[in-house]
Amino acid sequence: MSKTENIVDVTYSQTGASVHTDALGMREMQQRVFEKRDAQHLLVKAPPASGKSRALMFVALDKLYNQGRKKVIVAVPERSIGASFATTPLTKNGFFADWEIKDEHNLCTPGSSSGKVKAFVDFLNGPDATLVCTHATLRYAFEKLAPEAFNGTVLAIDEFHHVSADTESNRLGALLRDVMAGSDVHIVAMTGSYFRGDSVPVLSADDEAQFTPVTFNYYDQLNGYEHLKSLGIGHHFYQGRYTDAISEVLDLDKKTILHIPSVNANESTKDKIEEVGFIIDAIGEVVDTEEDTGIIRIRRADTGAILRVADLVDDTNQKARADTLHYLSTVASKQADAVDIILALGMAKEGFDWPFAEHALTVGYRSSLTEVIQIIGRVTRDSPGKTHTQFTNLIAEPDASQTEVKVSVNNMLKAITASLLMEQVLAQNFTFKAKRDGDAPEPGTLRIKGFKEPSTDRVKQIVDTDLNDLKATILQDDTFARAAAGSIDPETTNKVLIPKIIREKYPDLTETEIEEIRQQVVVDSVIKNGEVRTVGDQRFIKMSEKFVNIDEININLIDSVNPFQRAFEVMSKSVTTNVLRIITDAISATRIEFTEEEALALVPRIKNWIKVNGRKPDSRAEDPTEKRHAEALIWLQRAKQKLEADKRATEMMAGE
Repeated sequence: MSKTENIVDVTYSQTGASVHTDALGMREMQQRVFEKRDAQHLLVKAPPASGKSRALMFVALDKLYNQGRKKVIVAVPERSIGASFATTPLTKNGFFADWEIKDEHNLCTPGSSSGKVKAFVDFLNGPDATLVCTHATLRYAFEKLAPEAFNGTVLAIDEFHHVSADTESNRLGALLRDVMAGSDVHIVAMTGSYFRGDSVPVLSADDEAQFTPVTFNYYDQLNGYEHLKSLGIGHHFYQGRYTDAISEVLDLDKKTILHIPSVNANESTKDKIEEVGFIIDAIGEVVDTEEDTGIIRIRRADTGAILRVADLVDDTNQKARADTLHYLSTVASKQADAVDIILALGMAKEGFDWPFAEHALTVGYRSSLTEVIQIIGRVTRDSPGKTHTQFTNLIAEPDASQTEVKVSVNNMLKAITASLLMEQVLAQNFTFKAKRDGDAPEPGTLRIKGFKEPSTDRVKQIVDTDLNDLKATILQDDTFARAAAGSIDPETTNKVLIPKIIREKYPDLTETEIEEIRQQVVVDSVIKNGEVRTVGDQRFIKMSEKFVNIDEININLIDSVNPFQRAFEVMSKSVTTNVLRIITDAISATRIEFTEEEALALVPRIKNWIKVNGRKPDSRAEDPTEKRHAEALIWLQRAKQKLEADKRATEMMAGE
């Protein structure tokens, strides 16, 4: 059994800036959003607990009182999140109006969809100004109404990543586009993670251009807390069944949310109720179950203390689970001793508020980066007495007897690489500029020789608000995930694969703009994932196995580093020699098909290699660079032969 490997350990300054309020009762993030309140379409990207729901209230009330809007509709993905937009007294903290939702306009309650849609239509035709409903109710209402019915309204969509630009399969995305085109609607879109798990963009480039973005990053949020000082993200690898390993990572002294795997996942035993039973046995002996709350009281096997456990996995008794959810949202969110451990499967992710949670323990690889961020967000809320919070991913090690070793290895790499992305999301942002003679030092700015600074407003906007989302898109690309393991040399990764993904995501960009964004992605990733040491008044960063003075780095040196190769290095340190051999063999056996662009990009390097070594590269060589060059050469030769054969065939047909 391997140890738990933390690859992210971030410490913050506890400035209090993100939780302190101004004369209007607004936190720092809410102030930023309110400054853009006149925009017709707002896109707010901010982490959990930053105050997005109240930011919406401030903006919506200004639009009602000062911008001529008549109605505000708030849509949330599930009923439990509707409570975040309940009636809130804002005037007591200095704002000019209170946020009010009448009971009949809270549609996040049990009931039929037809009844909810009728209430929605009645609201549009009635005198009241505010309503809260689910995404589902909004979709059904869209289908009953013409786009112009939303004239004069403000439409706020919480957890906006549920929308998709794939209008054929995502009705909410299609209907939203119709309403934007067919009415004067104002939109406030809010999300803690703007990327989806399926790599489909939330909005098309043309639609997104209509939004004014406001970004408040994780570093801003966590650095400005009063109590929480540090965050760790790590992995624990196991063999066999996860239920046998759970006791090694379940810290009973910490308030914990434990997400078991989906029944469709490889890690699942296919019996979720039995899995919960194993976890309870690992905790201790059941004393009783409270009838009114559903809380299971368990006596710890080690200390004899009583722990309070909420089971959100068992859905056989819907009333009992509803009672438990009500207890968690009303009592446990305010009282630290109300619950100690929450067991969940599909619940307790986005919008779930348990500020005392210290440890998110997640079993199995999560293919959706959005899901990872949402789960981490459950434990990053500021709370008295909570100084450290932890996310641990319990992942199965590949076994030589498995039929899908490559899939297992790829999942491990993706899980670790996603954590490296989170490390960047959680780290302080730097401004990168080209290094010129005579430049004076600037706090928070790194100067790099040969660096191309943003030359257009479009590039500046992507760098300022979309950089992490772009990295997420890159990491979700299967080819890039394999590149992270070292199967492709860094220069091809940085100069071919990354630009290719940028072109696909932003088809409106010029090649000059693509290169500027590519450099931002690579530089930001290498710097934030690099090991930095301070010696005297100088800083050094580890690049290509050696430390380089951070004031002397250049773009060519950075391009020689795979920004996510540390994923493989972390994995290598965390598993046994036998498992590492299985992983290495699986990666070596992977053959990544070349595109013409990738193969041609290697031609100058292949020519130089032949000149230096006096021979052609050998595809059976142990050196991965030589092997890659040889494979590219073979691909190019075959492509040339096919081109010549096609040419001869065409000439023969023309001669006939």
